[in-house]
This record gives sequence, structure tokens and C-alpha cells, in this order.
Amino acid sequence: MDKAPNAAGASARVDDPAFPAHRAPRCRDLDELDAQVIRCRACPRLVAWREEVAATKRAAFRDWEYWGRPVPGFGPPDAAVAVVGLAPAAHGGNRTGRMFTGDASGDSLFAALHAVGLASRAESVDADDGLTLRGVRLAAPVHCAPPDNKPTPEERDTCRPWLAAELELMRPTLRTVVVLGAFGWQALFPVLGAAGWEVPRPRPKFGHAVRVTLPGTDGGRNALNVLGCYHPSQHNTHTGRLTFPMLVEVFREAARLSGL
Repeated sequence: MDKAPNAAGASARVDDPAFPAHRAPRCRDLDELDAQVIRCRACPRLVAWREEVAATKRAAFRDWEYWGRPVPGFGPPDAAVAVVGLAPAAHGGNRTGRMFTGDASGDSLFAALHAVGLASRAESVDADDGLTLRGVRLAAPVHCAPPDNKPTPEERDTCRPWLAAELELMRPTLRTVVVLGAFGWQALFPVLGAAGWEVPRPRPKFGHAVRVTLPGTDGGRNALNVLGCYHPSQHNTHTGRLTFPMLVEVFREAARLSGL
């Protein structure tokens, strides 16, 4: 079984539920973090599901070689905006290996980012399509595709150290987090509190276009803006709960708050 060395020279198994908590804080940069994320096998249910989907495939993608592993973050390491979603889609990120790539949610997301000038293309088809992001990095509370798109609370908590380390490494430039959906909102605030931003009590409630500004707990830490946004799922976009202008406006506000 693959192992990762720790600071004391011992090893941690990648299928140990403690692997993310053990390994994530030791990553020195986002490249190292991403490399460790894709090795993780800490959640047996998610590992089994993502690999089953990669083996059986969807008929429309039968010629694809599915990624079938945890999906790392995507975007420049000095991003001013982080976008926190839910988890990779079974036939989206789990197929392509890139967040929000190859599914309907990603179609809406990247079109909105492109409209604001934060993405080089309006479509995200595969990981080698040349798309780049400007000042934005995509992250997730859960890095593996879950059955029925519903991670368990235990899986969310096991995966949490990856997100905490990602935001901590982004701290010098991070100014705003856009949270797509209530799951991401609930998962994010414990991370921010542990990372040194002051989280009000009771925690703010999720809502579309809700904005919360969190001061840092030390004098050298920048305040952080947190913006709520309905998730660009097919259900939300098809029912009109989230329209394209609504999505664009959230990212326009994020860009303004972050000086992009």
C-alpha cells in the first residue's frame, strides 16, 4: 500500500482515514498538495464508487479513459478568489480529472467566469483544452465523486484538511471565497475559523448573494469576503432558481471585492 512519509520519518497509509489530516498540513505549496490529494484513498465508500463509475462508464463516454481518482483544485496558486463547490460529478470531474469540467454545472460556471474576464474560455471540455483561469482557483470540500452527489458528514470531515491546507496556502493573496450551495457553505466556515478568520456566532445562514466579511484573528491577516451563490446544478438552472445573469453578478462582485 502506498505510504507518505511524515516529519518524524514514519509513514501514513493513503487508505487511512487520518491520511488527509496527517499529510495536508505538511504540504509546502499547492503543487505538492494537489499531488497528495490525488493519492488519497481515505474514504472506502467514495473510493469504491469513483472506481466503479470509471470502470462501467456512461454510454456517451464509453471511449473515454476516466480519471477515477480524487480531483485536485484548479487555478493559479496566487488567486485572489476561491470558488468552493460540493464534489466532483461522477461523469464530469471524475471523468476528466478537472473540477467542474465536462458537466452541465461546469458549462454554466465557466461561461459566467468567462463573461467577467476570469476564464480564457467559456467552455470546459477536458483537462487538456487549454482553458486557464485568471485570479480564480476552484476548490471543493470533498475531492471524490460521491454516490447520488451526496457525501456523508464523515466523508466531508475526513476530506476537510485538504481544503484547510489549500486556503491556508492561498492566504497571502486570497481576498474572496464564492461558495456554491449550502453544502459548501456549511463545510467552509469551520475551515475558515480554524485557519484564523473570525467566524461570527451563530454562523451566517446560506443564501444567494449573501455577503459576509470575516476579519483576521491577527494583525497581518487580510479580511476575507465570503459570497453565497446557488449551485449551478441543472436543477437550479433549469428551474430558474439560478439564472445566468445572477451567476455572472456574483462573480462580478467577487472580482470587484478582490481587485481583479
